[in-house]
Amino acid sequence: MRSGAHAAADRAEPAPAAVSPGNPALLGITGFLPGGLTLGLWLIGYLPTALPGGMIAAVSVSSGLFLLIATLWAARLEASTVSAVLGVYAAFWLSFGFMLMGLSNKWFGLTSPDQAPQVLAPYTLAWLIVFVFMTIATLRLPLVFTAGFVFVDVTFALVYANVVTGTSVFATIAGFTTFVFCAVYAYILFDGLRQDLGAPELPMGAPILR
Repeated sequence: MRSGAHAAADRAEPAPAAVSPGNPALLGITGFLPGGLTLGLWLIGYLPTALPGGMIAAVSVSSGLFLLIATLWAARLEASTVSAVLGVYAAFWLSFGFMLMGLSNKWFGLTSPDQAPQVLAPYTLAWLIVFVFMTIATLRLPLVFTAGFVFVDVTFALVYANVVTGTSVFATIAGFTTFVFCAVYAYILFDGLRQDLGAPELPMGAPILR
């Protein structure tokens, strides 16, 4: 006859497997890419620069809205750094969509297209400063994340140079650097999706700071 302890052990149900809370960065990067690619195409001149209205749906809804959802998801998981990074990008894309609507409809006191640089210059400079700060603050992340942030910084520096000087070559180069950081984030997304499906992690590079 088995002891009462053995019988109780037999009757005990196995503990349920832990449920993963998920990875909000996957949704965030997936939403980020359409806006980034659209911006790159616009900067290189593939899309008409005089008619930016077509970008509004990509940057506001696809990128801005879904990054905002991912930000709230990360905040609910108490992943503060992930939430902060996703939130910064959400704020940029939503504000950029609003900026495009304003320029297309002559808001902000604009009376002629020649006044657009007066609105864009402080806007692009402010975001350049924010993104550089984020890059420095996250140097403990794997190198591939830092590389993505650095190319975002370079892109905004080039866009700012284009706005204040009117030299189109800066915008063209910024378009190509946009494609570079989109490729970096696509690599991070590819790795994240593979890991979520059970594949091993791809090389991410050692952090600059430990």
